[in-house]
Amino acid sequence: MAPQTPLLDTVRLPADLRALAPNQLPQLADELRTETISAVSTTGGHLGAGLGVVELTVALHYVFETPRDVLIWDVGHQAYPHKILTGRRGRIRTLRQGAGLSGFTKRAESEYDPFGAAHAATSISAALGFAVARDNRGDDSHVIAVIGDGSMSAGMAYEAMNNAAHSTKRLIVILNDNDMSIAPPVGGMSSYLARLAATRTYRRIRKTAKSVASAFGETVHDLAKKTEEFGRTLVTGGTLFEELGFHYFGPFDGHDLETLVPVLRNAKEYDDRPVLIHVVTKKGKGYAPAENAADKYHGVAKFNVVTGEQAKGAGAPSYTKVFAQSLVREAEKDERICAINAAMPSGTGLDLFERKFPQRTFDVGIAEQHAVTFAAGLAADGMKPFAAIYSTFLQRGYDQVVHDVAIQKLPVRFAIDRAGLVGADGPTHAGSFDVSYLGALPGFVLMAAADANELSRMVATAAQIDDGPSAFRYPRGDAAGVLGPDADAPFEIGKGRIVREGTRVALLNFGARLGEAGKAADKLTAMGLSTTLADARFAKPLDEDLIRRLAREHEVLLTIEEGSVGGFGAFALHFLARDGLLDRGLKVRTLTLPDMFQDQDKPEAMYAEAGLDADSIAAAALLALGRGVNEARA
Repeated sequence: MAPQTPLLDTVRLPADLRALAPNQLPQLADELRTETISAVSTTGGHLGAGLGVVELTVALHYVFETPRDVLIWDVGHQAYPHKILTGRRGRIRTLRQGAGLSGFTKRAESEYDPFGAAHAATSISAALGFAVARDNRGDDSHVIAVIGDGSMSAGMAYEAMNNAAHSTKRLIVILNDNDMSIAPPVGGMSSYLARLAATRTYRRIRKTAKSVASAFGETVHDLAKKTEEFGRTLVTGGTLFEELGFHYFGPFDGHDLETLVPVLRNAKEYDDRPVLIHVVTKKGKGYAPAENAADKYHGVAKFNVVTGEQAKGAGAPSYTKVFAQSLVREAEKDERICAINAAMPSGTGLDLFERKFPQRTFDVGIAEQHAVTFAAGLAADGMKPFAAIYSTFLQRGYDQVVHDVAIQKLPVRFAIDRAGLVGADGPTHAGSFDVSYLGALPGFVLMAAADANELSRMVATAAQIDDGPSAFRYPRGDAAGVLGPDADAPFEIGKGRIVREGTRVALLNFGARLGEAGKAADKLTAMGLSTTLADARFAKPLDEDLIRRLAREHEVLLTIEEGSVGGFGAFALHFLARDGLLDRGLKVRTLTLPDMFQDQDKPEAMYAEAGLDADSIAAAALLALGRGVNEARA
């Protein structure tokens, strides 16, 4: 038998895909899956989610006239196959690299990405906006939102669905149910979807739908439509989605193109109310190492395609692991300590905590707002909750931080992972703003770890704070330093430290730039500029005695932080101005992340661009002294 002619080479854009015969689509899907695996093996990134929607991606672009028909992906983890089919195959091996393709959908990248997405549960709201705008123009295009079952644990999805039936009659939502988000989905909705997919009736209807579609093709559209109606009624009756005003169809096999194509075509015909199509897929589909992995290769480093072995080095423990182990230590001493995460048990390290204290570990799903107020309730009744949430995701629960935690002075402890820049995940995942938005709140204790030992001590410090909220931030990646004999010793609240003494330049660091600040101090000292290096530890309350001393004893004072304008440096400047310490000629510079959203790149390149590497810190001191910057780079 002659080998099949490759189809993917003939498909540059979805219009080329739509020129194929239906019986060619499975071959294209196989080639698309292979190309996705090959690309991610060289770049790293999110693999399992994309493999799970290969057939769905092919069917959507085959049935709908993208980009005129608007296709919005939730989160964006699964969009790599979509990028390959929409004119970006030639750049797919630049994924998540500097000046390369984003790891998520991005409006500036392609007209086939109508809406940027990297946080969960935004797709239905955005799609509804597109649908209403279309209705107001009088267009007849379609709008499709693809959302995963994990994202259905987020309240925003239901807010959008509740509004949709009252705002438009033409909207298609694809519920991609793979029963496997980053972590196993939790809560009632996950159980509800699983029960639907597991019924004997569902399996019978799925076979019926497939046989009808294959036997009669598109010529019996009305019959297929009636079969779907029958299946919907028989399987689900009055479902939650029906009560929200949607036509509900499914569940269908999300890997069966013979079923997907006619189902999607039928969905286009409904114009009396929105449609929800429930498809069941398998994360990591078609690649054995992913299918057999516990996390289905959600996020991977570069890997060997044949073996699946990832190229992860055995470096120092990550900050995340240091936090988790430190929290376990504290929980062994205090049974009131509990831990909360929002669908990120492994990402936050709380899977380690759960193994030791399963009854004190709570995964609330993708529901940061709920996570914060849930923690507030626990704290109000005497527990000691640690809410471990990435900086970028804690933004989603900010109102709850203000209203339910800070105003009530409740001792919720926020462990803020991924603080600062995050490299390949880019601006949507950068932890740029937490110092600013938490530091603005009265009564917060706000810390940042410079190394592993400091982080461990901050966990101990937070465990002792019982009169109000606290937070400690730490970056992604390997932890600097090692744990010392004082690793479980709490800090005195609001007190920093002098790392090395000097007389002319003072570098006041807050957070994980301490190593680079130390290198800058070495450079400046080698130039004859005696330099003090201090670690603030606390942005709130400030160590006013330390800052006062640095201001009085030095000609130049630089604050250094991996956060936005309006954070630690702003707090220090406010104190200096209030205390009159700027009135005697002190030269102050605040080094922060730039006032921009930095695109993905290697972390060291991003920090250099931000002016937070050793050369840039030294150069800033030289400029403040009126000297050239080239000396710092020699």
